[in-house]
Order: sequence, then C-alpha cells, then structure tokens
Amino acid sequence: MKIFHTVSGLRDDLNKDRRQGLRIGFVPTMGNLHQGHLALIKQARETNDIVVCSIFVNALQFGLNEDWDKYPRTYQSDCDKLRDSGCDYLFHPDDIEMYPNGLDTQSRVICPTMTDVLCGASRPGHFEGVTTVVSKLFNIVQPDEAVFGIKDYQQLAVIRRMAEDLCMPVQISAAPIHREPDGLAMSSRNSYITEEERPRVTVLKQSLEWIAEQIRGGSKDFYQLEQSASQQLVDAGFNVDYMTISNSKTLDPAADDDVEITILGAMFTEKARLIDNLSIVLR
Repeated sequence: MKIFHTVSGLRDDLNKDRRQGLRIGFVPTMGNLHQGHLALIKQARETNDIVVCSIFVNALQFGLNEDWDKYPRTYQSDCDKLRDSGCDYLFHPDDIEMYPNGLDTQSRVICPTMTDVLCGASRPGHFEGVTTVVSKLFNIVQPDEAVFGIKDYQQLAVIRRMAEDLCMPVQISAAPIHREPDGLAMSSRNSYITEEERPRVTVLKQSLEWIAEQIRGGSKDFYQLEQSASQQLVDAGFNVDYMTISNSKTLDPAADDDVEITILGAMFTEKARLIDNLSIVLR
C-alpha cells in the first residue's frame, strides 16, 4: 500500500493509473477503522482496479462542544488493517494540507436541503463541514466511484444530492450497515460506551425494528409510533436525540402513501451519540 500525505503526491500516482485506463474507487474515513470501514474497502475493490482510502479527522464538521480533540486516532493500526484489506493508496493529509488558508476563510460547499433536520438539527454546521471536505476529497482523488456506509443515512443522502447538483462525475455507492454480533451498528464512537451501558444500547436497533413491524402491520400513526419508540429508549436509560419516520429520498416526514420509508434514530449514552436506521418498502 502506498501512503501519501500531500495532494500533489497522490495526484501524480493516480494520474498514471488513470492514463492506463484503470478505474478508481474511493472510501473516505476519519480513521479508527473497524470492520464496517473494511467492508467499504472490500466493496470498492469488487468494482474498481484501484482503491484509495483517506484518513482525515475533519475539524470543520465538529461543533464547538463536540469531540474533535478526543476523537480516536489510531493511525498505525489503521495502516495495518488497510494493508490486510487490499487497499492500494492511503491519503493521510494534515490540517494544513487540507485547509492551507485556514478554516475561517475556507470556501464552503452548502447543500440547502436535508441538512437542518435529524443530525443536522442537533449538530449545526455539521453537514456543511461534510460536504465541503467530501467535495475537496473528490477533487483531489477524482474517483470513478465513492463508497459510503448506509449507517450514516442522512450523510449519504446529502452527498448524493451534492454530487447530483454539482454534476460531479462520481458514482456514489452505498454499503450495508456492518453490525456487532448483538446487532449494534459498528461505529468509531462505540468505544465511548461504558461496560454498564453496553448490554442496553441494542434498544436503538430494536426500537427501529419495532416501528417497522408496526408499519408493515398497517399502522400509519407515525407520530405515535415515534413517541412510543422514543419512550423505549428513555425506559432503557438513554436520552433521545430523535426518532423519525421519513421519506427515504427526501427525509421529509413520511406521508401515508409513501412507499419507501426510512426510520432513523439517534440517542445519547453517557459519552456517545449513537445513530441507526432501517429502510422498508411497502407494496
């Protein structure tokens, strides 16, 4: 695996690959890699000749009171995992390489839809940071395909919209949620969960599944379903960020005649914010 810390170094090698007609796949990450990330690498490998992974903890998408300085940084371990997974290139820039003129004067990419609800409502400015850094990474790598996990469903929807609006020649592909044996969605922030909380956090997935079962059974009182599922989280000892039944494409509140529905939930443990989602199609 080749490792690059500069934009120019990565571009020089990728240009050689491009001239040979090789197809380039890309997986952007913030590091602290787990099996979910490696599943993205594997999926990118199946449809591309070259796989590029980036590791960059993007300060622009963290709020003032969030965990940017405490976010797990496990570079050496990440490199070992990427080598074993068959990754070809790792792009690992520092803040100056990514934001040479500083964050305060950095040009921003703003998606005006789907970014002020759900995670965007509780993390103001988060998606502006995401779309800005992802657009920069797309410009640097110039991939044919980029693979993102469905666990961050809202992020995936926003990035797809950004790529469509800005006519970016990148295929945005989704990878299934990778889960722990008990069903908890894998996340770099799972390391923040305490031993006492760990057996109870599966309530998030269970509450989504409960809603899906009710909807499949004919229930259309979405508000009441959201309230009941939220109470399940509270009863398990967690604070609710949101529990929402949405149109899968627009993320607007689901209507009675929507066919494709996504149920999204987020909750707070003592030190972690966990998210999960479940999509269903009604016929």
